[in-house]
Amino acid sequence: MSQKTVHNLKVTELTIEELKLLISETVKETLEDMLENVQALSSKSYIDSIKEARAEYKVGKVKKLKDLRNV
Repeated sequence: MSQKTVHNLKVTELTIEELKLLISETVKETLEDMLENVQALSSKSYIDSIKEARAEYKVGKVKKLKDLRNV
């Protein structure tokens, strides 16, 4: 069943198997996202890059989105 179709259905319109699959996929995606966040936040280079980006932003070392489209 496609995502678009599932979004247009009510829970009562799903079969037990479709509901189980939907829940399973949602939990799997959420856990993958959380693991990715933990891995990123455990990386010193990642944290350092965030600090650097924030410092650059504070001093105005940024580009406007419209300027990036002309690259």
